[in-house]
Amino acid sequence: MGVIRTDELRRAEIQEFRRMLLSCSGVVLKVRNEEEYNRRRVPEANRNEYTVDQKLVCVTSGVSLLGVALVKKLLLRGYSARIVVNNEEDVERLREMEITEEIGGASNITSNSTIGVVVAKLNERQSLMDAFDGCCAVFHTAAFIDPTGVSGYSKCMAEIEAKTAENIAEACAATSSVRNYVLTSSLLTCIWRDISDSNLSPVVDHNTWSDESFCNRKKLWYALGKLKAERVSYEIAKEKGLKLATICSGLTTGPRYFCTNPSSTIAYLKGGQDMYESGLLATVDVDKLADAHVHVYEEMNTRGGGAGRYVCYDKVVRSVDEVQRLEEETAVSINRGSSESEFRFVLSNKKLDRLMSQVRRCSDL
Repeated sequence: MGVIRTDELRRAEIQEFRRMLLSCSGVVLKVRNEEEYNRRRVPEANRNEYTVDQKLVCVTSGVSLLGVALVKKLLLRGYSARIVVNNEEDVERLREMEITEEIGGASNITSNSTIGVVVAKLNERQSLMDAFDGCCAVFHTAAFIDPTGVSGYSKCMAEIEAKTAENIAEACAATSSVRNYVLTSSLLTCIWRDISDSNLSPVVDHNTWSDESFCNRKKLWYALGKLKAERVSYEIAKEKGLKLATICSGLTTGPRYFCTNPSSTIAYLKGGQDMYESGLLATVDVDKLADAHVHVYEEMNTRGGGAGRYVCYDKVVRSVDEVQRLEEETAVSINRGSSESEFRFVLSNKKLDRLMSQVRRCSDL
């Protein structure tokens, strides 16, 4: 039950991963299979007493464009990354482009940083636990796209999204080495409600939740999947004592993003006209989104900090010209009006902005 992708998208992701590796030439890539990670597990004990590599983290779908950007940010901060892929085909492709220390070290990449790749089945908890074993944190960045769906995301994908998030949260909680879990969610989990309710606050931020029944009625399947995934993750985190943070991001943008992720873009923009007319259509550059993940994770390592929801965007689409540019970039019609709208709601990402304005050195953590 992994990420469903077309061959073209998979090739694009692998090539983007290769470009990232070449730009971080000091990094050693260790492509391994699942069996090679089945080593001695950390003894069951108090979660605060384990001994693991404090710089090793796991990233699901690490060859997606967000995954690539996140892995690169982590390497620059001195971490090593273990990437979870869904099949041996991706492992073999990565093995063909293996990078060694002979290429030379980049001055801004620590010589201790490495990338490992492991196959794991996202619908099998033990497979995930084996992949996570020894890592101090997990970043779940995967999204589920059905190429047969009209919007790229069908109702059954919402159930897959939620079930996979449940498996990953359970696996994180059951893996002794994992202390922190960062889930990539969506701004859509905050904005979809019945706006006929006059009691709604005009401010939409990390405290705002979309209405599940409203998403069902409007067939907003991508929003529903992300919403259910986020909710079940918080339920498990509360029950199992897992430290969880979720990044509720706007529509991801950036070089090559739209051409390699058309289905997720189409799925996100379903209901785009309503988002725009309410002042809730927002985008975020993939590099800023990756940077936000790292900042939130490092805050989670401070005493009592970091957990919870964060709204992440860098631009709110507020004019007809901006809508038109977005339509041209995405090839998705948003059906905007011919005049400027009176926006009822205001997005707020003050919580994340305050965090990212802090200066923290990796060595201080």
